Amino acid sequence: MANKLKDAWKAGRKTVNGWLAFPSAFSAEVMAGLGFDSLTVDLQHGVQDYQSAVACFQGMQGKGPAASPTAMARVPWNEPGIIGKLLDAGAQGLICPMVNTRAQAEAFVAACRYPPLGTRSNGPIRAAMYAEAGRYFYEANDEVLCLPMIETKEAMDNLDAILDVPGVDGIYIGPSDLGISFGILPPIMDREEPEMLRMYERLVRAATDKGLAIGIHCTTGAYVKRMHGMGFTFGTMGSDMTNMVLGAKAEMAALKG
Repeated sequence: MANKLKDAWKAGRKTVNGWLAFPSAFSAEVMAGLGFDSLTVDLQHGVQDYQSAVACFQGMQGKGPAASPTAMARVPWNEPGIIGKLLDAGAQGLICPMVNTRAQAEAFVAACRYPPLGTRSNGPIRAAMYAEAGRYFYEANDEVLCLPMIETKEAMDNLDAILDVPGVDGIYIGPSDLGISFGILPPIMDREEPEMLRMYERLVRAATDKGLAIGIHCTTGAYVKRMHGMGFTFGTMGSDMTNMVLGAKAEMAALKG
């Protein structure tokens, strides 16, 4: 069950993540064929639940692990029940929102790791299909990605302590909530405010100095490319919903223009 995303980052390759807001295996299947390195099912703000997440994993992994993007999920909250269920369902990495302290990062990691490194219960009902027979338990602690989100002033104040938690593989930046926390209001996702760019530079430097990955939520491919150039390991290029809306708006403008 080698994690292709981890392998890519270890090799120094920048990656692109897709985002699944629609509760649709067909949407996941279509997105899986577009060249994304990973796809993340969004159970926090997307219109997703556990059953639709399983269906999305099935859709994106239909060609088998070698030919499919790495299956990820954003959990709705830092709660061990849903963390364990999504890993058992086949997620090879989890993004956890609103991790603001070292203790919260430790709790997240513990829920993702089997003993003695954590407290995850053993029962990988679907995930076991993506490892050699009987090997999932022995490989999961090394292969499952734990990515806490940094998206508040409190998290920025505790950044080094969060990054120092054993088992944290990297961090994921939520620009909207991070900006709100500092009084920089939405709806802009691809931020241009100097204060935001300075925070990004600090975040990239902190993660890179500790040998950890760092990702960021973006809207456009051009902004993902820019963030790669700034030092981000990976960027999310919109979602199935935003890409549909942007594409339809562009074509409608061309029609009416």
